[in-house]
Amino acid sequence: MIKTIISTALPADEHFKIEKNVFSNGKGKGRVCIVTGTHGDELEGQLVAFYVAKRLRENPSALNGTVEIYPALNPLGIDTIQRGIPNFDLDMNRIFPGSPNGTMAEQTAFAILEDLKGADLVIDIHSSNLYLRETPQVRINVNDEQSLVPLAEMMRIDFIWVHDAATVLEATLAHSLNSTGTPCLVAEMGVGMRVNHKMCRRLTDGIFNLISHLGVWTEPVDVSHLAEPMVCKGDSVEFLNADTSGVFLTEKRTGTYVSQGECIGQIVSPMEGIVLSEVVAPCAGFLFTLRAYPIVYEGSLMARICRI
Repeated sequence: MIKTIISTALPADEHFKIEKNVFSNGKGKGRVCIVTGTHGDELEGQLVAFYVAKRLRENPSALNGTVEIYPALNPLGIDTIQRGIPNFDLDMNRIFPGSPNGTMAEQTAFAILEDLKGADLVIDIHSSNLYLRETPQVRINVNDEQSLVPLAEMMRIDFIWVHDAATVLEATLAHSLNSTGTPCLVAEMGVGMRVNHKMCRRLTDGIFNLISHLGVWTEPVDVSHLAEPMVCKGDSVEFLNADTSGVFLTEKRTGTYVSQGECIGQIVSPMEGIVLSEVVAPCAGFLFTLRAYPIVYEGSLMARICRI
């Protein structure tokens, strides 16, 4: 059943609206919400939403509760391939909890938050941006570590990053929900404006494994192909930044292990045909972030490594 969360008139006789698809069956009272499309250039959540909805439609008898899918929290951004909300110059994930009396964007954020409140679990799906490639991961604020890490582990995702609290994160959907007692996991993977089918299928299986533990899904889930998650604390992460500007070349992949001193890639000069600098692992560890866009400036983030 498709329901409208908020509908607002646009200037040229059109309407902006946020919708959700509600799947409900059985006597279970559990409620799980899948949200995505907060950033218009992050598209992998669209495929995960499709996979989840397809599985629910094909086997409704296995559902014992309610699953709600919100595929596009920022539909204007998706329509115009922009990260933020067009014409407002706003990052949708920096205006929560919103306001019922604010701008259209603030009213939208408020309506979304109010609609999600009270769920047993919210899974907020993101991709990376155009510049970085991320291994499938769940990011958790250190303040919510005890309650959320066990849930994230049930998703059998590759990597769980427990990061330090930051002021900028206080305006996100996840922080707003967690601070009101509605547990929210933030999943991130891939690269902006692209879709990785394998990652999306794995995340979908992980989601169904999690909701089966919550009693909302009764069909067995095959997790033999999924990873045992690595849990990484914020102070165990090394950030690698470019020493110079140029073109970054690498044959490394995220989700792999590197040794201390190992060359991850080179920054080269196309003009001179020389290597300007090498990006070297400062420690042994798990490479979970890697530069995807090859043009770099001095100081650009090149990689993140979780120390072993």
